[in-house]
Amino acid sequence: MVQSKIRAVIFDLDNTLVDFLRMKRTSVEAAITAMIAAGLPMSEDKASKLMYDLYDKYGIEYSQIFQRFLERAGKEIDYHVLAAGIIAYRKAQAGILEPYPQVMPTLMKLRESGLKLAILSDAPRLKAWLRLVELKLDSFFDVVVTFDETGKTKPNKEPFLKVMEKLKLKPQECLMVGDWPERDLIGAKAIGMPTVFAKYGYFGKSKPSIKADYSINSISELLKLFS
Repeated sequence: MVQSKIRAVIFDLDNTLVDFLRMKRTSVEAAITAMIAAGLPMSEDKASKLMYDLYDKYGIEYSQIFQRFLERAGKEIDYHVLAAGIIAYRKAQAGILEPYPQVMPTLMKLRESGLKLAILSDAPRLKAWLRLVELKLDSFFDVVVTFDETGKTKPNKEPFLKVMEKLKLKPQECLMVGDWPERDLIGAKAIGMPTVFAKYGYFGKSKPSIKADYSINSISELLKLFS
């Protein structure tokens, strides 16, 4: 059970509240299939490897990823292929983006208990808000801090300090919930904030080297920490 002085719960967004990687994989597969059908002279396996290599280089939220992909795939961008890929990606994304099971009832019960709720995300401001509004999660949160607020990503201390400033609370009065230990947990621990590891959203290949104060296998288990 967490200490009674906890007054707020801060959540990472992608892969903590939203099944982002499932959406990303499905959307990329749809885009590649559509681009090949539109004339891209590349196998699905080769195209997939190139796409994820570019995500590794530019970041998973990079808005010009299809342009960079087609520049690497050929000497110039084929706009027919580009349009096919973007449309297929957007259609797949709209059909599959969803919160993890029990997210809404868990957030509702946390709010009913008098806790403040916040989002701390490395996503750009607009993309974070688009996801929150689309999934009808926006009304649950008192504070939303994204990459645009500080220009820094976790585990840098600045995003964590910014959310503290907006909540008007001290680190020890908040609980950080995240799926990425090397970002969410290290950054929170660096300023003295207790942590919860969202194991259900972790896709790392090895056991995390950072130990959280608490671990949960589903978001609903968070409620047990306050019972």
